[in-house]
Amino acid sequence: MNKGMYNILKANFLISNDAVKNWRFIVFCTLLAIIMIASSHSAERKVHTIARLNTEVREMRSEFVDMRSALMKLKMESTITNKMAARGVKPSETPPYKIKINITD
Repeated sequence: MNKGMYNILKANFLISNDAVKNWRFIVFCTLLAIIMIASSHSAERKVHTIARLNTEVREMRSEFVDMRSALMKLKMESTITNKMAARGVKPSETPPYKIKINITD
């Protein structure tokens, strides 16, 4: 047991006669670790992008609601009447009436 641990610490498994198999396995494990790290970074980048886009969506939705309420206030009859009164235009006192035209051949 002591001798086996000593061989591992001296890295004899890397310089022995059948070391080619060990090196292949070490290179394979290294490549898998690199792929795993790259995948993790890619996933984190996507998470940050999604969070940023969600924040932008919330801001735009809030801006949309504000603009819609401002537009509704501008479209109210009282607002239009007040703005047009400054120009001398006022609402009609007489209600409108329909004009019907009968066309007979």
